[in-house]
Amino acid sequence: MPKYELLFIIAPDASEEKREQIIEKFKSLISSKGGNVEGVEKWGMKKLAYPINFKNEGFYVLIKAQIPAAEVDPISKLMNITDGIMRHQFVRI
Repeated sequence: MPKYELLFIIAPDASEEKREQIIEKFKSLISSKGGNVEGVEKWGMKKLAYPINFKNEGFYVLIKAQIPAAEVDPISKLMNITDGIMRHQFVRI
């Protein structure tokens, strides 16, 4: 199974509880799709290089996981429609 890094930015106006729910949602989703979460790094609030949706900062989260290649696109599509996620990117290691 290939290894991936999933980096995403959560909107700064999301509460701490909402952020934890989003992170937990995608950790459990990866596990339910047959993947294995190896680690989660919360980078915290950082200034964005350019404004996204009129916001100048966001909460960065990096998830390192082994995910079946066929499941990356469905997870990515779900992230696109999840409220609170401003941007995301999968990178195969």
